[in-house]
Amino acid sequence: MLTGKKIIVGITGSIAAYKTTFLVRLLVKSGAEVQVIATPSALDFVTPLTLSTLSGRPVYSEFVKNKQGEWVNHVDLALWADLIVIAPASSNTLAKMANALCDNLLLAVYLSAKCPVYFAPAMDLDMYKHPGNKANIDLLVSYGNTLIPAGAGFLASGLEGEGRMAEPEEIFSVLLKHFQLGGIAGKKILITAGPTYEPIDPVRFIGNRSSGKMGYSIAKSMMNAGGIVTLISGPSSETLPLGLASFIRVESAAEMFDACVNIFHSSDIVIMSAAVADYTPVNVADQKIKKKSAEFTLELQKTTDILSWMGQHKKESQILVGFALETENEIENAEDKLKRKNLDMIVLNSLRDAGAGFGHSTNQVTIIDRKTTEVVSLRSKDEIADILTRKISG
Repeated sequence: MLTGKKIIVGITGSIAAYKTTFLVRLLVKSGAEVQVIATPSALDFVTPLTLSTLSGRPVYSEFVKNKQGEWVNHVDLALWADLIVIAPASSNTLAKMANALCDNLLLAVYLSAKCPVYFAPAMDLDMYKHPGNKANIDLLVSYGNTLIPAGAGFLASGLEGEGRMAEPEEIFSVLLKHFQLGGIAGKKILITAGPTYEPIDPVRFIGNRSSGKMGYSIAKSMMNAGGIVTLISGPSSETLPLGLASFIRVESAAEMFDACVNIFHSSDIVIMSAAVADYTPVNVADQKIKKKSAEFTLELQKTTDILSWMGQHKKESQILVGFALETENEIENAEDKLKRKNLDMIVLNSLRDAGAGFGHSTNQVTIIDRKTTEVVSLRSKDEIADILTRKISG
């Protein structure tokens, strides 16, 4: 699966270091060449003999190998690697990575790296929630590093909660996806999700039934593939994915248009899964409209077609993906939208499919590009997102 891939596994001073031995084993079994680099404090938790036996290589932790002063060249190591994963990443190491502090070999390699870097934090729950750690994690993600979020569970302190390093199998799965989806790693990706609410007065609005589930699943999948993801979301109760480069909350179609325009030109891949309103009220009342008459007429006007604007302004190098929700002549209407709006790909949903569409955790779609049409049977939206990510990756 990973035959010939060169992976540096960085280990820092955390009790979770023992779990990384299992990760090293999984990577080696998959065919990867693994070089372990441990911070000095990491070796208080796991021995070099164990790690070198599992990896088949000497473990590096110092800038010199022996008493003869043989130098461990951190630049060569950084250039050798196809990928670096730091697991566990302690609070101390996260702070140093975020601020370019360099007092050990692992940090020197990290700061010299040109390859993708993944990091899996591990610490006690209050440390993990501390604003300083959250800020450092956000900063690292903004640099293009990929977060493998900590899970919740029993911690070494005896407490229970978030901060537990992701399990070795989870980390391995993320790294495997990275190499399967190499076309995504390091790319700047804009994703929209959820509905828009078009105000009638301070109380009422025109909206739709979109939950945002599909867009949020796509954001997670793209991040797992190494993408640098900005998520623009209309009103949604979905849990915000950890590791986003940026998150922008909007309400109306006009707000979504403005947010998209600001970052569209700097995005490599744009996936417009939001259900943006086609019409909005001409006049918005300053005060709540009172129920006075038996009839009430609301005058509407078209919203700006964000997808059409993007199709008109996109560069040749950009990939633009749209979504279509149809109730009749589905394929024909979706193919027409693909051509008319200058899209590279369109994902078709049908309200006639049981268990698919708004509000469901499952979906059934047809993915259409300029050459092929692929029908994806009913499955979880996370699985649909991974299929779409693979398709875009090429």
